[in-house]
Amino acid sequence: MLADTRRSAIVDAVQRERVVSVAALAKMFDVSLMTVRRDIDALEDAGLLEKIHGGAKIHTGVSTHEPGFDLKSTQGQGEKHAIARDAAKMVKPGMAIGLSAGTTTWVLAKYLTTVPDLTVVTNSVPISEVFRAAKAATTVILTGGERTPSDALVGTIAVASIRQLHMDLLFLGVHGVDAVAGFTTPNLQEADTDRALIEASRRVVVLADESKWGVMGISTIARLDDVDEVISDSGLAIEAQRVLRQHVRLRLVDVPGS
Repeated sequence: MLADTRRSAIVDAVQRERVVSVAALAKMFDVSLMTVRRDIDALEDAGLLEKIHGGAKIHTGVSTHEPGFDLKSTQGQGEKHAIARDAAKMVKPGMAIGLSAGTTTWVLAKYLTTVPDLTVVTNSVPISEVFRAAKAATTVILTGGERTPSDALVGTIAVASIRQLHMDLLFLGVHGVDAVAGFTTPNLQEADTDRALIEASRRVVVLADESKWGVMGISTIARLDDVDEVISDSGLAIEAQRVLRQHVRLRLVDVPGS
C-alpha cells in the first residue's frame, strides 16, 4: 500500500473511531509500529489528526493550520466524488457559477467539463487547470490574489475582482462546520474571499463531507443560515443532520461501497 493511501485510511479510521492506537493501525495495515508513528507525525503536521501517547485522536480545537492541497485531495475520495456527482446535476448550460477553492469543488470541476456554455468563476488554481487540461469549452475567470498552501487565491485583489461579478450559483468548500461557528476556514484572508463569493451569488451550496462536522477553523465564512443548501454524505452524524436541518436545506448522498 502506498504511503498516501495508507495515511488517507488512517485519517478515515481516526474519524470513524475518534481514538485509534498505533498497535491497532499497524495490525490493520500490516506495517511496523515505526511506520505508523511516522504516518501519524506527518498527518499531525498536516493538521488532520492529533497525536497522543500510543496512538492518535480526531483533531479538536480551533485550527489555524492549513493543510496542503495535495494531501487533502487524498482524503475521503469516495465521499468527495459522491457529493460532486450530485452537485453537478444542479448545473445547467448557460449558467455562471462559482467554485471556491477546495478539494471537493476540484472534484466537482471534473464533472462539469462537458457542460456547454458554462462560465466558471474560481479562486482556485487547480480548478482552473481542470478545465484547461480537459480543453473544455468553458469560460474560466480566475481571480488574482495571494496563493495559500491550499492553492487558493486570496486577499484584496481577489476580493476586488469578485465584487465586480454576479453568479447564478456558488459551490463553496469549507474547512469545518460547527453548530455555533458555522462554516469556517483556518485562513483569515480566505474567509474574506469566500464571503465575497457568497455576496456575488444568487444561491450558495456548501459541499462538506461528514469529516467536516465539528471541525472549527479560526475564521467564520458564514453562519449556517447564511447559505441555501448543504450537500453531505449519508455517514453524517444524526445530531449534525438535526442541527443543519434547523437552518438550511440538507441533502445527503450515499457513498458506493460504504
